[in-house]
Amino acid sequence: MLDLETRIRTLQRPTLLARAARFGMDDYRRDVHLRRIIAAERLPRHAEAIMRLLDIESEMNTQRIEHSGEYRVARHVDVLIAIAGEAQLMRATRLRLVEPSD
Repeated sequence: MLDLETRIRTLQRPTLLARAARFGMDDYRRDVHLRRIIAAERLPRHAEAIMRLLDIESEMNTQRIEHSGEYRVARHVDVLIAIAGEAQLMRATRLRLVEPSD
């Protein structure tokens, strides 16, 4: 099984979706956006959130490819933003844990 960083890095999505997600990353707010996407009262840790988001995104991508009437591009972009935002937060948390103390 691929680690989360590799799974995120190997996501291949249309350029427009990827660009929209990159533009939205700066405005990502975990307590607002993640809560809305996964509909959870208590937010999971970053790795668990990413796994759940990747599952949701996979389903959405299938809907996109199959031209499903249920597919919503705005929601897909929101999920991609959340994946990128959670990955960024997870990396930042990991860096804080290994920084040398003065």
